[in-house]
Amino acid sequence: MIEILKVDQLTKTYGKKGEKQYQALKGVTFSVEKGEFVGIMGASGSGKTTLLNILSTLDTPTSGSVLVNNQDITKLKKNKMADFRGKEIGFIFQDFNLLENLTNRENIALPLSLQNVKAREIGDKVEEIASRLGISQILDKYPGEISGGQKQRVASARALVHNPAILYGDEPTGALDSKSATELLETMKDLNKNDHVSILMVTHDPYSASYANRILFIKDGQIGKELKKDNKTGEEFYQEIIAELGRR
Repeated sequence: MIEILKVDQLTKTYGKKGEKQYQALKGVTFSVEKGEFVGIMGASGSGKTTLLNILSTLDTPTSGSVLVNNQDITKLKKNKMADFRGKEIGFIFQDFNLLENLTNRENIALPLSLQNVKAREIGDKVEEIASRLGISQILDKYPGEISGGQKQRVASARALVHNPAILYGDEPTGALDSKSATELLETMKDLNKNDHVSILMVTHDPYSASYANRILFIKDGQIGKELKKDNKTGEEFYQEIIAELGRR
């Protein structure tokens, strides 16, 4: 299988030499194959946010490597980093991060506009992903005029419109009610299964995690236990996750 994301011996230490230091990541190693849906779970302070920030090029590691689509992002210069992020990485945030003064159509188009894609091509791609996510009817509204669930679908469309190598989710259901959360998770599962979108989702919620094919548990800056869904139902996998969390 093709590895879309390969993390090798990743460390992150905060604080200067000679001062008190804190090691947030301690030799983290794992990979995500093309078309895989992987969840990362861990308590507050476990290192999951630091890990996601490094994987998404928002922070730099102390040592180790991160390959996204065979490109080591830890070796990219700043000017190339932004360009790479804009082309290869999609990101769904907990709080949507939509620009309130832009229409939903303009929000979704933003990654393509920043890459100087032609207007007609942008229009076609926005319409295509909006149709896929069932939000065509709200494209010309503003974020303030739609529900939380619809906002997260717009944010998902923005994350996917440029066809990234991998989609990162940072607690993507955290600000949603249970119905909207389930709808978003079903959409992510559908995109993963039918469009082979590779997804890495950080979550503390066992219900959200049960939608993944595989879960990595991070504790004290290290990847420990791994759970695989295999042929289990969502409910069976959910109960297995709950049991594992109970042992921690």
